[in-house]
Amino acid sequence: MSIYDDIVQDEQNKSYTTAGLYPIFSVPKSARILIIGQAPGKRVQDTGIMWNDASGDRLREWLGVDRSIFYDSGKIAVIPMDFYYPGKAKSGDKPPRRGIAEKWHPKLRAQMPNIQLTILIGAYAQRYYLNLAPKTTITSTVQNFAEYLPEFFPIVHPSPRNNIWLKKNPWFLIDVIPKLQKQIAEIIQV
Repeated sequence: MSIYDDIVQDEQNKSYTTAGLYPIFSVPKSARILIIGQAPGKRVQDTGIMWNDASGDRLREWLGVDRSIFYDSGKIAVIPMDFYYPGKAKSGDKPPRRGIAEKWHPKLRAQMPNIQLTILIGAYAQRYYLNLAPKTTITSTVQNFAEYLPEFFPIVHPSPRNNIWLKKNPWFLIDVIPKLQKQIAEIIQV
């Protein structure tokens, strides 16, 4: 039985499986870059295609890769903090369920021996992987991205909901994204 099958059959995911929903992730053994985000959005869950929305379009732009490299090259892996769309909250989506990353990420990461860079998108992934204090802001984490290299590269979520943050923090697109694109290009040799 595969890890995918184990995730589908996990009691914690029973309501999703019963509803005909399946976990969204991609872990090609050949991957060199791992993207860890929070959880699939509604459109992504409905289509079954990771980052298949406006956030994904912006993410690929930030990475400097096209859809074929992102989806078909085998060089990029994606593991969310939760494999299923968590539902709507008052503002945006609900957070990823607790315990998913602890249970499944080590098993999935072990299948990818060639990962050279892990991109941590958003506060949930950054707090988990960087062991950040609860009051650490995403702005300070992203500003200090170089502290986490060469293993991790933290970035803000590419959601259109973050347009206000991007306007308040122009340094991100001016300083951080070119460095991210350079690292991506060196690793996957675009």
